[in-house]
Amino acid sequence: MSLLNYSSLLLTGGTGSFGKAFVKKVLKDYPNIKRLVVFSRDELKQYEMSQEYNQSEYPGIRYFLGDVRDQERLHRALEGIDVVVHAAAMKQVPAAEYNPFECIKTNIIGAQNLVEACLESDVKRVVALSTDKAAAPINLYGATKLASDKLIAAANNIVGDRDLRFSIVRYGNVMGSRGSVIPYFLEQRKNGVLPITDEGMTRFNITLDESIDLVIETFKKTLGGEIFVPKIPSYRIGDLAHAIGPECKKPIVGIRPGEKLHEEMITGSDSFYTVDFGDYYAILNVSGTMSVEEYCKISGAKPVEPGMYYDSMNNQDYLSIEALRKLIIENVDPNFTV
Repeated sequence: MSLLNYSSLLLTGGTGSFGKAFVKKVLKDYPNIKRLVVFSRDELKQYEMSQEYNQSEYPGIRYFLGDVRDQERLHRALEGIDVVVHAAAMKQVPAAEYNPFECIKTNIIGAQNLVEACLESDVKRVVALSTDKAAAPINLYGATKLASDKLIAAANNIVGDRDLRFSIVRYGNVMGSRGSVIPYFLEQRKNGVLPITDEGMTRFNITLDESIDLVIETFKKTLGGEIFVPKIPSYRIGDLAHAIGPECKKPIVGIRPGEKLHEEMITGSDSFYTVDFGDYYAILNVSGTMSVEEYCKISGAKPVEPGMYYDSMNNQDYLSIEALRKLIIENVDPNFTV
């Protein structure tokens, strides 16, 4: 995509699971990228990352220490930047519940800081990462990400005559990412016990490569203000436990506070502003000036049926036990065997 070739990109939260995979893919697929700035507050992770991606081998790579809570630092980091991927967030549900305002400062105030800084720079595109927990949220993390989504989408209302578009991508659990259940199960099976919240619990699943492809596709497709939602498969927690440790004991420990039995990405209320692109949906900016009909005419998308909703339980695409094992080998542990 020409928007990345010969351009400068800032990646907030650049040393996380998504960030490291995104850097690897961009440096491989877009060797002519002018500058790729990894922005995060963890100097140790930046140092470790710089051992793999250093400036002598990758002249465009830069490591920029900073926090999205610090708007002045964002202003400095955005100098000369064309494209932004906003992946920085406080994501751990229990930590957010125990430290609520810390989560608010990073996820909500941090998002607004980025909006303000981008509006005062020459940035052309901003894509922010969301989560399925932002749809009908029941925990603070989800609520802060919903607020962040609203701030990013509404930023399009004040861009004026700038060539600047803000948009969001929302997806489910990233297979093998830090904090996901799969690495936990892989570790726990050594003890012969896999604690399960509920046999019927379901989750969406997306690989890191698929999540990166969605972000890059968003740069190409966005008209501004959309929340792009991929059509991805679901799995049952019981099936996942059987796929990883068929011989393990599987005690039922019950659902945790702030946790849903099934995940949602599009609610029935969202359906009136949602369109279908075939491989993914887009929830349009409810505060924008473009109607669903106008958007579809320009983009080629089709409106969804009123009342339509998209959740992990009623999903038509489920991963089998064998499919889960194959994905674990391909995306998490190549030495995995049962």
